[in-house]
Amino acid sequence: MSGRWAAGIVPRNFAWIIRGRLAVSERPGGQAPHHRRVRRQEEIIWIVAQGFDRVVSLLPSSHNLHAYEERSLPASHFPLAANADPREVLNDLYPALLGWLAAGEKILIHQEELGDRVAGVVAGFLCWCGVLPEPPRATSAVEQLLRRQMGSPGRSLVAVSVELTPPPAGVILPLSDPAGPSAESVGAEPTPAAEGGPTAAT
Repeated sequence: MSGRWAAGIVPRNFAWIIRGRLAVSERPGGQAPHHRRVRRQEEIIWIVAQGFDRVVSLLPSSHNLHAYEERSLPASHFPLAANADPREVLNDLYPALLGWLAAGEKILIHQEELGDRVAGVVAGFLCWCGVLPEPPRATSAVEQLLRRQMGSPGRSLVAVSVELTPPPAGVILPLSDPAGPSAESVGAEPTPAAEGGPTAAT
C-alpha cells in the first residue's frame, strides 16, 4: 500500500475536543445521501494510522460498524435517536467514555453529521466529568473548538448532563484541558495534566 492509501484521508469536519485523546467528526464515508464506500475505507485507514483505539458511533442504526470490524478497529455503539430521551444513552456512554480515556485510549466520536447533537454530547461530557463543570462554559468551549454555535438540540443535552448519575469517585482524566481552537491540527500531542487532575481551559 502506498501513496494516499497508506495514510488515508481525514474524516470530514474532524476536530479535537481533548488534544490527542478525544475527537469528533462526520460519519466516516460521509452522510447517508452522499456516503461513499471507497472514501469510508480511506477515512478508516487514516483513523487507524493516527493511532485511534476506538470509534464511538452515535448513529441510530448500526451502519459503519461492520467496516470498523473489517479493519480490526474497536467500535462501540450508543444509538442516540433524535426523538428519544437521551438520559439512558448518556448514563451508559459517559462512564464508558471516561473509563476508556482514563485507561489511555484515543477515541473518535461521530454521528451522521457533525451537528448540534454531537456537540452537545461532548460538551455534556466535559461538564459531567468535571473538566468544565459549568454548562455555559462547556458549551462555549465546544463552540470555539468546532467554530460554530450550538443550537437548542445540543444545549438540551448539556443541560441533561448535570442530571445524570455522577462519575465514579476517584476516576479523573489523566489529561490537560480541552484542546482549544489553536490545537486542531492533525497530529497534536496530548499535554500531561498538572498535579491533582485536569485543568480546565479558560
